[in-house]
Amino acid sequence: MKILVLSFSLLIISGCSVFGKSEIETAPYKLIKSDISQSIEVRQYNNLILVSTEMEEGRNGSFRRLFGYITGDNVKSTKIEMTTPVFMGDEKNDTASEKIEMTAPVFMAGEGSSQKMSFVLPGRFTMDNTPQPTNSDVKIEELNNYNVASIRFNGRLQKKNIEKHKAILEAWIKDQDYLVSGLYSTAAYDAPFTLPVFRRNEVLIPVKLP
Repeated sequence: MKILVLSFSLLIISGCSVFGKSEIETAPYKLIKSDISQSIEVRQYNNLILVSTEMEEGRNGSFRRLFGYITGDNVKSTKIEMTTPVFMGDEKNDTASEKIEMTAPVFMAGEGSSQKMSFVLPGRFTMDNTPQPTNSDVKIEELNNYNVASIRFNGRLQKKNIEKHKAILEAWIKDQDYLVSGLYSTAAYDAPFTLPVFRRNEVLIPVKLP
């Protein structure tokens, strides 16, 4: 867990605070429906470019691979220095490169051995201009028309909190007569140093829109 905390902190320290205020770009979506009383939304993500990896070794190994990708483990040898957003690089390197900042949220999807972690790349990236990973365990994916019901909650992204809010969201989906179309995922928006009461977490369940 220490490695994950350190990496996540270095990645977004210039864009986040202990109070959950962030300047990091957030993946855009179309709001279909909202239930403010329960912090529930139905959203449509039209197009997302993801860099993803399997979570067979847990969150730490997966995070390191994705963090490695945005800090240079790609065919364009991207160098990122610590600015806003965070970049880490060697100013003496004259090789042409492209800066890749992180976009919130970090997605974690699937269950059991099929779990996957994904970073959402900034909106200017497409399947045509996204640098390919040098690590074969890291994949570039495109997600189109991703329709989900989401529930937002504070605190730590732990199993107890996830299961509690997943149950609330499932009941709401059933009550609204939506049809579930896939496995749930979780999303984290803040760095580990953000106070738990200010953290933004979500459970997302894919649904079919009427």
